Amino acid sequence: MRDESGSLWEWLVPFAFAICAGWTIWHAPAFILDFIPSDNPSLLDQMGELHARKDVTPGLPGLFGGYADPLDWVALILIPIIFVIGAWTVRCAHMEYQHWRPIDRVSLFVGRVTMILIISMTAVMLYEVFLRYVVEAPTLWANELTLWIAGFVFLFSGLYAMQQRCHIRIFLLYDVVPRWMQHTFDVISVLLLWVFAFFLIFGSFSQVFVVKFYKWEMFGTAFDPPIPATVQPMILIIIALIAVQAAINLFADWNLEPTVHTAADDIDEDELEAIKRAVGEN
Repeated sequence: MRDESGSLWEWLVPFAFAICAGWTIWHAPAFILDFIPSDNPSLLDQMGELHARKDVTPGLPGLFGGYADPLDWVALILIPIIFVIGAWTVRCAHMEYQHWRPIDRVSLFVGRVTMILIISMTAVMLYEVFLRYVVEAPTLWANELTLWIAGFVFLFSGLYAMQQRCHIRIFLLYDVVPRWMQHTFDVISVLLLWVFAFFLIFGSFSQVFVVKFYKWEMFGTAFDPPIPATVQPMILIIIALIAVQAAINLFADWNLEPTVHTAADDIDEDELEAIKRAVGEN
């Protein structure tokens, strides 16, 4: 992985992924009607009415005789293609964790998508502030859209933080024990995380995917985004990915030299240099 980062390509790929994923999620009722037929007529009527109300391109006919139109299919097909391209071409910045492995490209690209989502969320908030206090014509969708994006940002950030080893850790006891004991602590922590992930997914799978996702539960506001139908399944998916990433970190860091943690670890050298340049110190 190349060390230079910040090219235009690195902005465009996660942005394109976010656009395609957002389009597909918004039109998910069409795919649910096409792929998951139900014997419950009331549910079919409810999903059909929801699709008709949320369809951004109602004039386009469904492809293959279904509900999803050509744009829906293009967005769905592009999601894995763009994800593979983004993960393959992602670049590691100099301030990121340098002992990366090829499999870490997935988490790194998720981190790039998270950054785009943060920018998008900020843009929505600024747009709402402008309309509310300058034009005096607030929207009905900005607040819910911000909450929706923020939920994904919170979840994706957890996976990225695990890959970067920047999650909260307490080293008071860890640093004073021998290396073999540190390995024991690492194994125990990963096992505990896997146990937690297993029981969370096992206990919530039916409620989340059968009730929330399959019935495409909405938020119940004027904008009515599918926050319960998307965020709750994503919680289980991200928890599983975090558990996998924790195991990857365990094997990747097994033979590395132990890190000695001091108070100096909290000092950001890049930030100090930026402050020095700002005050004119050589």
